[in-house]
Amino acid sequence: MRYYHKKTGMISFALLAAIVLSSCSASSAPAASSGAGSSEVTVTDASTGTSEEDPRSEDAVNSAVNFDHELDQYEPKKDHYNFYFTYKIVHPWWDAVALGMEDAQRKFLDKGITITYEYMAPEAASAEDQKKRLLEVRDRDFDVIGVDVADEEVISPVLDEMVDSGIKVMTFSSSDAAEGCKRIAYVGNTHNYQDGADLTEALCEKLGYKGKVAILVGSKGAPCHEDRARGAKDTIAKYSDMTIVATEYDMDSVDMAYDLTKKILADTPDLDGIICCNMSNPVGAARAVTETGSDTVIVGMDHDQEALHYLKDGIIYCLGVQDCYSIGFDTLQNAVKIADGNKPGELFQETTDEITTVIYQEDAAIMLELLYGDN
Repeated sequence: MRYYHKKTGMISFALLAAIVLSSCSASSAPAASSGAGSSEVTVTDASTGTSEEDPRSEDAVNSAVNFDHELDQYEPKKDHYNFYFTYKIVHPWWDAVALGMEDAQRKFLDKGITITYEYMAPEAASAEDQKKRLLEVRDRDFDVIGVDVADEEVISPVLDEMVDSGIKVMTFSSSDAAEGCKRIAYVGNTHNYQDGADLTEALCEKLGYKGKVAILVGSKGAPCHEDRARGAKDTIAKYSDMTIVATEYDMDSVDMAYDLTKKILADTPDLDGIICCNMSNPVGAARAVTETGSDTVIVGMDHDQEALHYLKDGIIYCLGVQDCYSIGFDTLQNAVKIADGNKPGELFQETTDEITTVIYQEDAAIMLELLYGDN
């Protein structure tokens, strides 16, 4: 489990150092929008043959993750707030979200406003674990409870009951609750279906719109993973010469994704492509493809350092990178407004959309430098 509190945070030193390095490397680049109120998927064009000297690649990467945030002009009603956030699984993706939260926390502290919060998740994804955590904290005196929904069918009714009992509940990260849920607002990725479709379209084009593909989904019931898989399946269905030979759930585990990919490759040695729907499975799939010597083309999600090296080496074809830092920053800022009794409207929207940027091999070295000080 992870716990975050004022002035403390259990995140990896390497990731924290990476953000410090990235802030320096990004300082001369044009600042991207914080994502609030926007819905955007940015795609770099692999077909143009963007060269290392072409500034388009660097501009696309530098705009993919925005570290340059300032609080808006809203004046909080209190000088101390206490929040609880629970998310799917202890994983570097949510560490990156936490860094954005910590940035907002520091900026509030500069204004004399103290924010404390717990940031908790299980070691393995589980909707029942998340439900148990929510039931345990519902009677504690938190100003807002934020949830990255592990399974919309299991968790949404729990959120409805909490809201009905007077608890202020928001959702965040990459997974909102079910449509019609009474949660107050959501900050995160609202276009997961489109992300899955965009990555799959890139794969189809790469393969000449023919071949056998497999899908590694992630956690069963997780809205973001399921939506990306639906986008992938619907895209494949458009092309008569493309076939899905396997759809597997790796539970957001690199090791499970590796094992599943090895099995799929054994069952289908002529597999042409793999569509990966979370941050873990591109790494597991790439390890298996490399080990077996397969030329299967991989597309997937997010900014794992190992995955970016596979992208740089051409083992992974493209990755859809979400702006986790902005998700964290905007989540904390909106939580303050919700705690003060504000409803979606002029101060914040019911859904705050954050961007996804699809990057290719020519972008990998720049992204590694930006996020990890590593190229």
